[in-house]
Amino acid sequence: MRIIFIGAIEFSRRALELLIEMEQDVVGVCTLQDSPFNADHCDLSEICQKHNISWTYAPNINSEETIQWLANKNPDVIFCFGWSKLLGKRILNIAPQGVIGFHPAALPANRGRHPLIWALVLGLKETASTFFFMDEGADSGDILSQRKIEVLDVDDAAMLYEKVTHCAIEQIKTFVSQLNSGSAPRIVQDPRQANSWRKRGEADGKIDWRMSANTIHNLVRGLAKPYVGAHFLYKGHEIKVWKTELMKDVPENFEPGKIIVIKDGKALVKCGEHAILLLMTEPEFKPSCEEYL
Repeated sequence: MRIIFIGAIEFSRRALELLIEMEQDVVGVCTLQDSPFNADHCDLSEICQKHNISWTYAPNINSEETIQWLANKNPDVIFCFGWSKLLGKRILNIAPQGVIGFHPAALPANRGRHPLIWALVLGLKETASTFFFMDEGADSGDILSQRKIEVLDVDDAAMLYEKVTHCAIEQIKTFVSQLNSGSAPRIVQDPRQANSWRKRGEADGKIDWRMSANTIHNLVRGLAKPYVGAHFLYKGHEIKVWKTELMKDVPENFEPGKIIVIKDGKALVKCGEHAILLLMTEPEFKPSCEEYL
């Protein structure tokens, strides 16, 4: 089975290395040299050079040049794992077995942008790792493989990213053999169960102390590394928050944003409900007790 691989994030790297380890026939790779919006960007060209795999940079995946490059490889299937642009119909029709995409959510629910971030920010207790046959819609094609993943209260973005990656790697091992044998399943998505998450903006990462402490804690978890971090302004300077602890046993008669106490050098801040302990910030800052953020 001749495989073309499209990807440009850390998960893409892990998946491509697995296919090479499995001695699959990867005949071409499309990747990106850089990315202005993917915090986990990964240029796959070095792996290709190491293993003598043909590769190209594709800043415009739907350009005539890229389409011809893909078609000339005569692939049986295209894997698109970690790509932020929709593929046009001409690319979707190049390979006889189609294009396999990846989405770390429980499709048909939670299509769209930033699925790991939104799962944590919204406090979901479960998500999924889903591979599907791509069509002209966004995450709407028939499902090839899906496994549920529990989201624990202690999970942050890096932990959930690793959970999903580990699960997805195991799925690839299974469905590659199914594709090779012609026994791969196709489960049609029910559009009545679908919703789409929007693109996250800078304002979505700003901490408003009128939020509940639980909401702020989830926001910090969702935007933790490898992502951009939640933030607030302190004396005109942006402070990134990477780790927090939810504190419920606090007085309720303080206003949101007031520092209740400095605990081991860390600020305990009153929120709309309960309080949040700022365990890790960048840069570190030294506010005073009873100061307002």
